[in-house]
Amino acid sequence: MVPGNEIINSKELNEIKKIFTKSDGVLFAHGFDKRRGKIFRVREFEKKISKKFGSKYVQCVSSGTAAIKIALKSLGVKNGDEVITQSFNFIATIEAIIDCGAKPIITGINNDLNMPVEEISKLITKKTKAIILVHMLGYSAEINKIQKFCKQKKIPLIEDNCEAVGATFKGKQLGTLSDIGIFSFDFGKTITTGEGGCLLTNDKKKFLYFKRYHDHGHKLLKGIPRGIDNADMPGFNYRMTELQAAVGISQIQKLNFILKESKKRFLVMENILKDKINLRKIYKGSKPNYDTLIFKVDDNKKRKKIVKYLNNVGIGTKNLPDAIKWHFAFFWKHAITNDQIKNTLASKKILEKFIAIPIFLKKSTKYYEKISLGLLELI
Repeated sequence: MVPGNEIINSKELNEIKKIFTKSDGVLFAHGFDKRRGKIFRVREFEKKISKKFGSKYVQCVSSGTAAIKIALKSLGVKNGDEVITQSFNFIATIEAIIDCGAKPIITGINNDLNMPVEEISKLITKKTKAIILVHMLGYSAEINKIQKFCKQKKIPLIEDNCEAVGATFKGKQLGTLSDIGIFSFDFGKTITTGEGGCLLTNDKKKFLYFKRYHDHGHKLLKGIPRGIDNADMPGFNYRMTELQAAVGISQIQKLNFILKESKKRFLVMENILKDKINLRKIYKGSKPNYDTLIFKVDDNKKRKKIVKYLNNVGIGTKNLPDAIKWHFAFFWKHAITNDQIKNTLASKKILEKFIAIPIFLKKSTKYYEKISLGLLELI
């Protein structure tokens, strides 16, 4: 649970109502032009994303997982190919690679919990088709180093920015610093449409592929009715609905507020704890989206006491350690090889020492001050 779903209110409802009052209840993103009165909520949401994040082209889809798969398909990833990604991740990334017929190649993580470029360079083969970098828990990965490496090797780079919407590097939005960016709008993300996601790119050719593949391969010929239009490429149904987009239109207008209020709570904790604990590194030039405060505790007994305390006061932890099985490749024996599982052991030792505290907007700065003072006693 993170900010977007905490602040759903009448503004989202009002955007949904417009579908029924202005477009005759058309819930489908395409066609029905005479009925809908030129109201296209998905298109409107895409334009707002494009403007807000500075990406030339945006394609909204049904989920972040769908967006990753579409990105891989657009790069021609197929059976026998390899795609490199990190062990600290969400399982959807691995699932999308496998669903394309490719083999996921898993890197470890460094002490900053990010994919090290040095390890990527050792894993490149003739079969390497793409690299998926993931900005985990609101913090920027080493995007500058990996971006430079990919350009030198001429390997496409996908940014999985599902967990860091609103975070930046050198003033530019994460998700816009690579060939393709991926956002998720599921119920637990920074802004939400319940389920949903999008792809961002500045490459028109890739965008046209996204547009067609997510809609059964429709040619989308201008002026041709949808029922007459046909397809000359395989595709799938990964469409976002007008209802989802209506919620997104309201949510994206709240993003600045979400980031501002999250930062207030984050800084309260950081200022109290920074001299006593080892906080996760924020790279120079980057700004997180402040929805999670992450720190390292080497002592196992002390770490267990802290997690117990956080659970007892009702705030809990976020992924580290509570949902680690969904976010770390060591546990994905059904999806990757035993050799790759073994290669995650060093990363497991790193991850096990970290605790992630979620930032809730419904909790006040005073609440986070109290939590932090309680942590000081345990530390």
